Amino acid sequence: MSNILKKEELPYCRGCGHDLIARNTASALEQMEVAPEDVIVVTDIGCHGIIDGCLNTHTVHGLHGRSVAIGAGIAMGLEERGKKIIVFIGDGGSTIGLQHILEAARLNLDMTVVVHNNMLYGMTGGQTSGLTPCGFRTTTSSEGNPWTGYDLCALAYTSGAAFTSRITGTGNISGQLREAFETAGFSLTEVIEICPSYGVKLNPGRKLREIIEGSGRLPGRWVNERDPFVIKQERKTSDLLKDLDVIRVDHDNRLAGPVSIVISGSAGEGVQHSASILAAAAVRSGCHVIQKGSYPVTVGVGFSAAEVILSPQPVIFCGTDVPDVVVVTSGDGLSHCRNRIKAMRSGWVFADRSLDLPDTGAGVAIHDFRSVGARSACLLALFRTVADTGWISPEALHRTAVESGLPARMPVDRMMEMVKT
Repeated sequence: MSNILKKEELPYCRGCGHDLIARNTASALEQMEVAPEDVIVVTDIGCHGIIDGCLNTHTVHGLHGRSVAIGAGIAMGLEERGKKIIVFIGDGGSTIGLQHILEAARLNLDMTVVVHNNMLYGMTGGQTSGLTPCGFRTTTSSEGNPWTGYDLCALAYTSGAAFTSRITGTGNISGQLREAFETAGFSLTEVIEICPSYGVKLNPGRKLREIIEGSGRLPGRWVNERDPFVIKQERKTSDLLKDLDVIRVDHDNRLAGPVSIVISGSAGEGVQHSASILAAAAVRSGCHVIQKGSYPVTVGVGFSAAEVILSPQPVIFCGTDVPDVVVVTSGDGLSHCRNRIKAMRSGWVFADRSLDLPDTGAGVAIHDFRSVGARSACLLALFRTVADTGWISPEALHRTAVESGLPARMPVDRMMEMVKT
């Protein structure tokens, strides 16, 4: 019994090249006298990936097309040298995650990618893949694939892979795999095989060698003389949490239970910053707080909205369907939260007087928030909200705003005076 493989019977269809690759991978590692605990095998989605449970090595099962990215992360993160990182991926996964392969080759990460190229998507029904040769029949190209597949080896080699090879998946390939495994830096070996369940049935009478020759993707090996990638650990990042100021409780709150607040205005008018001031003021008042931001991809135009939940107990669910309070300071903000305002059957809407609100079951408080300027309107609206609801004190909000340095940009003291009258 192999010390790499924990099972003699592997879970593949009879005649599948995946079985050959698994056994020859184990043989190559044993020839190299590599212990199973020094091997990390990352597999992709596909038939080849069911090898996980048959290995005595460390294994990681990735998402479709992402196994190389996972292997790259492991290669970058390992401080201990001498580990063997081997990525198994199919022809489907290798084209889905092609950029990951090219980046790992470009950086020359110390890992090996073994591509199980059976020229089609074997697990999902025998469809054409990006490596299917021209003329090869699949379930989605019954008359033969009309396109030429990628030359994966050429792409990896020209991207900078230290070692690249293409081999035929027949006979003893352990020596060829061993050459890849022993490479210092990034190596990729593409093993050409044929799927017995789809490839053979859909291409009767065609031999693997003839298919390979007809594809123009002949076996070979290509070498770039390069040093492998090494991260220089000259400086390690400190614990970022230690750099954060601790918010100490120095005010009270009057919350009986969780309350949800939607703050909606225009991009560039301080909505997210004002929401952060509210959240910090609530924390110093002894509340548990959740804050989420929402805005378009363009960031600088359109609406900007924040959802804040204040609670006397830990917040278990951070979603907000129908809020308890909506604070809206601009037309962009109203357009974004109009349907939420319509859905409210209780609670409060604090709105700028310039806005034409829809019908709502909530109480409505209209104020001239924009009288202090567009960039200060949202914070003034929050001063009014906390003053009228009493959940936390305006003094807590004022103190938090002052400590954040806002008085240099916003009339914070004036806002405090405005809500006292």
